[in-house]
Amino acid sequence: MTDTPADAQTTQAIDSASDRASAAHHSRLLDHFRAQVSGQDLWVFGYASLLWRPEFDAQEQHPAKVWGWHRALKMWSRLNRGSPECPGLVFALLPGGSCQGVAYRVARDQADEVLVRLWEREMPMDVYTPSWLPCNTPQGPVKALAFTLPRSSPSFTGQLPAETYRQIFQQACGRFGTTLEYARQTYDSLRAHGIEDRALAALLRYAD
Repeated sequence: MTDTPADAQTTQAIDSASDRASAAHHSRLLDHFRAQVSGQDLWVFGYASLLWRPEFDAQEQHPAKVWGWHRALKMWSRLNRGSPECPGLVFALLPGGSCQGVAYRVARDQADEVLVRLWEREMPMDVYTPSWLPCNTPQGPVKALAFTLPRSSPSFTGQLPAETYRQIFQQACGRFGTTLEYARQTYDSLRAHGIEDRALAALLRYAD
């Protein structure tokens, strides 16, 4: 059965209304975070690509650890590191455990500009849930912006078999490169910061 013109128009109207609602939510959420940062330094928690490609200047950076969240290569990527035909994977912070990374401090006079650019980079599809997370650093605790993922999200992969990781590492490629390159760059950057991610090391063995 094919859609009639009236059905197609109805579907287009629903999609358009959904897109407008999503854009409005995106804008409100960004405005909310901009208001919270206004007149203050911005702290950002980097746990994956922000370690090796932050794309902003930080006045300080410190090793940091968050509790209650862990880094996992369990978020589907159908654009940046994969395609609709062969989805790739990117990292997210998932509930449970702990995560070591780097906390960056952006000066208050640059905070709003950096926040907007981070939003464009990390939130184009509104997949992540931006959150303020308490980070423990050698200089004391800070509250930093981090991009988390609920397990209820359609972008959460759940548990994947070894064969799926092998296939993804061999084939998945998007506009920013392959999933394998992304995972290896993250692993190498973590080690350069003195962080050993054993779970990631185990996954990368599937690429050998």
